[in-house]
Amino acid sequence: MEIAVLGIGLMGFPMARRLCEAGHSVHAWSRTHHKASRLAPYGATIHAQAADSVRNADIVILLLPNGAVVSEVLLTLGVAQALKPDGLVIDMSSIQPSEARDHAARLSELGRAHLDAPVSGGTVGAEQGTLAIMVGGKSADFERAQAVFQVFGRATHVGPHGTGQLAKLANQMIVGVTIGAVAEALLMCEKGGASMAKVKEAISGGFADSRILQIHGQRMVERNFTQHGRMSVQLNDLRNALSTADEIGFDAPVTKLFEKLYSESIEHGLTDLDHAGLFIELASRNGMS
Repeated sequence: MEIAVLGIGLMGFPMARRLCEAGHSVHAWSRTHHKASRLAPYGATIHAQAADSVRNADIVILLLPNGAVVSEVLLTLGVAQALKPDGLVIDMSSIQPSEARDHAARLSELGRAHLDAPVSGGTVGAEQGTLAIMVGGKSADFERAQAVFQVFGRATHVGPHGTGQLAKLANQMIVGVTIGAVAEALLMCEKGGASMAKVKEAISGGFADSRILQIHGQRMVERNFTQHGRMSVQLNDLRNALSTADEIGFDAPVTKLFEKLYSESIEHGLTDLDHAGLFIELASRNGMS
């Protein structure tokens, strides 16, 4: 298929590369041109204008920072208008459910289809094709997108427009809170004289085991917070979750607590760390930094 990928960042690059390697004709655009140009050796066509990248596309994949940028690219930069009448937009950015519903409605008015399909699994999942993909939209469009989703990982249709983003918010709530729980528990053990590495080994396989313990817990043991998932993105996801909770009249006290912790971590200069860097904030509070 002819596939346009708009947004060639930490996730966009490996995902677009996988599409190239799967034999699709990929058209790439990024607000920072050199990021898109990295795909040229893999056979992608690089475009200077977003609208030009989608003119012949069967499917357009968006991997953009937030809902405001998605709106700008779709509507202000002319992507929605340039897309073929039977074109399908798959928005794999992480934005608010209300924004996804609005984009779907606007595209529908132009005769274009839309799926909101945020992902979980980070850069490792993007590189290996093992992402979890949460999809909102029409069943027929979900089926149409299967050839693309299969390149990236496992996709689940969770409901109408906006529910893919709702599921992603649930995912990020669980990730953010669990990172905090793992960090606090390991730090307490270290403070009490235990080896963090051995504690992690001891509780692996029990009820406390999780991918967060294994992957992020190992980063904590090694104190290696090279960026995979950004602190700022985690904070934005928690704020989107709280905004959506307010919108539907749901009280989310645990998420409020962790929004405050991540916000204070960023205020204390941890913006550029992996989101497991919440460990540094908690260590500092305990005089262990």
